Amino acid sequence: MKHLLVFIALGICFSGSAQTKAPTLKSVLLAQLKTTHNVQEWFVPINQSLEGLTPEQAMWKAKKDDHSVAELATHLLFWDKQQLAKFRNVKGDAFDGDNTKTFSNLSKEEWATVLKQLDQVLTDMEKLIEQADDAQVANWSGDISHISTHNAYHTGQILYIRKTQGSWNPEKGVK
Repeated sequence: MKHLLVFIALGICFSGSAQTKAPTLKSVLLAQLKTTHNVQEWFVPINQSLEGLTPEQAMWKAKKDDHSVAELATHLLFWDKQQLAKFRNVKGDAFDGDNTKTFSNLSKEEWATVLKQLDQVLTDMEKLIEQADDAQVANWSGDISHISTHNAYHTGQILYIRKTQGSWNPEKGVK
């Protein structure tokens, strides 16, 4: 029943699109992952929100206790890597339960690496889900929908920071 409710709730994203066949749980979840990763539809995806950001801009904070874009990106990378490891049935990175440690500071040199790794982890996750059978997708469905929601939430924060900072081009989707 839980999977049916997730399917119905997530299927709403297809209500306005020109689908030739009925959406499946896999197609709905993959569409969500892709629109929060690198396909712009209703909102700006993570890749586009980070595009063109210099290391200095990525590490900028409006106030001392705020997160920087770089910290948000490392947090997303950590949790997306953890989920990908879980889907692959391998041990993820060590985690002591303190989520604040997943918002890491970076050097200027590490910024480009984090961007590449985040894109690769999300690409690998999408490929794994595309190749998974229906039973695996159903088993992972709650986690997949949470990944998309989590990524969208923090992408919104990144865009807010960039708008506050003056480094966001409103022609890219958010005025």
